[in-house]
Amino acid sequence: MTLFTRIIKGEIPSYKVAEDDRYYAFLDINPLKKGHTLVIPKLAEPEADYIFDLDDETLAGLMVFAKKVAAGIKAATDCQRVGVAVLGMEVNHVHVHLVPLDSEKDMLFTNPKLQLSTEEMAEIANSIAQAIDPV
Repeated sequence: MTLFTRIIKGEIPSYKVAEDDRYYAFLDINPLKKGHTLVIPKLAEPEADYIFDLDDETLAGLMVFAKKVAAGIKAATDCQRVGVAVLGMEVNHVHVHLVPLDSEKDMLFTNPKLQLSTEEMAEIANSIAQAIDPV
C-alpha cells in the first residue's frame, strides 16, 4: 500500500484541499510554493504508479478534477498561472503536481522546498478549499 493510499484512507494526516468519490487533492508537505498541491486518483488495488497506465476515463477525470483544484489555487494564491507536472518518481502512486506560478522558475523541482508551519499549511489548504467550486 502506497503512502498516498494511506492518506486517502485517513491513516496518515494530510492538508486536504478537495475530494470526491474518485479523486483527492492535498498540499505537498515539501512545497515549491505556497499552495503546491498534489492531485491523486483513489484507486482500487493494485495502485497505478504511471499516469499513462490509467484507463482513459480515470485519466480524463483526474485532469478535470485537477482543473477545478487549479482554479481554487489561482484564486487563493493570486498567482499568474498554475503549473502542472507529472513526475511520478517519488511515490509509486499516480499524482499530479499543481504549483502556483509567477515565473517559470517557480516550477523547478531543484528549487529549495519551503518549510511552512502546520498553521500556515492548514490556512493555505482552507483558503484553496474555500475558493474551489463544489467538486
